[in-house]
Amino acid sequence: MFQALLRDLQIEGVPLLGCDANQVGTFNAALWTTMAELGDQDDEQKACLIMEAIPVSALLAFAEDFTVLKTQTRLMDYLPELKRFSVSVLGRGVGPALLIETQARSEEEVAAAAANRAAEGTFDQAKTTTALKSFIDRVVVNLEACPYTKSVDISAVGLENRGVTPGPVGYRFSPTTDACMTMSVFWNCICEMTGSPDENLSSIMLSLPGIGKGDNPEAHARFAAVVEIVGRYLCLYRGDASFGLVHFHPAYDRSSINPIDGASYGHLPPMSWLRAMLKMAGHEAEAESFTDDEVALSNYQRRAPHTSINILRMNQVNAAAGPKSIVDLDLGNGRIEKASGITLYSRNAIRMVKSGKEGLQSALDADIAMQS
Repeated sequence: MFQALLRDLQIEGVPLLGCDANQVGTFNAALWTTMAELGDQDDEQKACLIMEAIPVSALLAFAEDFTVLKTQTRLMDYLPELKRFSVSVLGRGVGPALLIETQARSEEEVAAAAANRAAEGTFDQAKTTTALKSFIDRVVVNLEACPYTKSVDISAVGLENRGVTPGPVGYRFSPTTDACMTMSVFWNCICEMTGSPDENLSSIMLSLPGIGKGDNPEAHARFAAVVEIVGRYLCLYRGDASFGLVHFHPAYDRSSINPIDGASYGHLPPMSWLRAMLKMAGHEAEAESFTDDEVALSNYQRRAPHTSINILRMNQVNAAAGPKSIVDLDLGNGRIEKASGITLYSRNAIRMVKSGKEGLQSALDADIAMQS
């Protein structure tokens, strides 16, 4: 049956793309790269991606979730390029192949795609990386937003007695404005980290200046949607057991990240949790005296000069957090939530308030200017 379906596609002129991927990382990298290449064409496209070493159940999981994603207006409003796609398992699972199809772009979509391609040519990798390193040095190192990062080039310092070897930070860059290509680049970073020992590549900082460019609400919503699907498909295949994510944007605003009042993978805890965290960490006075605007200054620890994703190894995250890092956080009115990073987020909140909004924004503006 499977071979008959493949022959029918071949007769139809549909490209049959063989892929030797045999792991979650290479599977996703190949899949999203293929989708990006098909989506780059203005006319309708159709291809069959054959993955004989990947369980059909994994292909079905992707196709089913992608179908659900397309019904979720909250995300799809900011992922318009994905509306053109349909992904299904060939013959409903009779063999290990995905059928990927795209609709032709409308005239409006053709013009938008051309504008996006032109925008991609304006990003300078060296300047982008320099600006990101300036932010990391200023906030992550000097304000100690992460106590185990002592320089912009080496991470996981100070965790040796917990079995973690320090190693270099890999700076990676893509000028893409496209969600599928973003996913492709991200999964290729995952493959790179999977194939590299800690001492050769401790973590990756992935710069994506074309995703959610700017500091307006629309840009932030685009950023939030793209990084949500990054985390979504990493978690779909339990990659969150091996890798942690930290998301950054020039206008980062936790109060605009879904769910607003619940934990969100790769993001700060909700602003509504911070007073309870401060109290649990022994900072009762700050919890009572900080204004809502001062609490919101915590967003600046994630306000980098452009959209970026820090990809971390979970052995480092777990070592840094220490044993019993997940606690019951009392949010009042009988609501208890599981939370972690109480000490870190409380300390960072206090440091952001001491730095002051004017100083934080001025420094961020200077980082952003480095990219021009």
